Amino acid sequence: MRKTFFPLILLFFFSFTTYSQTSSPSKDNFESPYRASWAVDGPLVGAGLGLNVLGVMLIQEKESLTIEEMNKLSKDDIIKIDRFIAGNFSKRADEISYYPFYGSFAVPFVMMLADGNMRSNAGQLSVMFVESMATTGALFTITAGLVNKPRPLVYNTSVPEEERREGGAQRSFFAGHTAATASATFFAAKIYNDFYPDSPAGPYVWTAAAIVPAYVAYLRSKAGKHFLTDNIVGYVIGAASGILIPELHKKKDRNFGVAPGMGIDINGNDYQGLSIQYSF
Repeated sequence: MRKTFFPLILLFFFSFTTYSQTSSPSKDNFESPYRASWAVDGPLVGAGLGLNVLGVMLIQEKESLTIEEMNKLSKDDIIKIDRFIAGNFSKRADEISYYPFYGSFAVPFVMMLADGNMRSNAGQLSVMFVESMATTGALFTITAGLVNKPRPLVYNTSVPEEERREGGAQRSFFAGHTAATASATFFAAKIYNDFYPDSPAGPYVWTAAAIVPAYVAYLRSKAGKHFLTDNIVGYVIGAASGILIPELHKKKDRNFGVAPGMGIDINGNDYQGLSIQYSF
């Protein structure tokens, strides 16, 4: 997950360029269901990237396990829901997990390129996507940097001692790959749903959004990188970020108006005045 920080910076600059080019769509363009502003979103994205930097620094400072600490580890000390994953190790599963992981980042941009309505609003969508990914990344890196929890592979005595003891093997909680993938896929599903709320393809889009990070979670557990609870927490955090960031930017259908009014009061007398209307 730490490797995604620099792609995140590239996404930030891509979003800035795209937003500058498309932030003022023509009257003929589809009206976006979202409202975004660099005055608000710029500082938020910057803060998110700053917290990612802090998190990466915390991760880099993690200390390796001593031989004594490693030898004291026991599967019996792991909660039952996670115990069956302790000792898992597969380099192949680790390698495969990167394909849907990185591929998920492209999904929102492919949607923007393929759909004319989204393409005309690509700037604001890109900013929102970076904001979602930065939020997920900040939560992951800071948590992984502060929490020391051995990965499942550490409990496998056939794994080289050096790999079991390294600092990177002590950040099982929570699953960053799963979180980032869920953030990307659920973001894509959310914006599709908001652009086309009545589309019959909606249920299939949401199903795909749920399956991809679940598959990544399976591979990360099989690889010995994360326990079940690590993946569950990562999945929930990623999905929540992918859904909530667009939702917070969504335009609200509220109308407030003041108009002349007339009627009859309780005593039967005619009156004239102002009528205040508010609908939501």
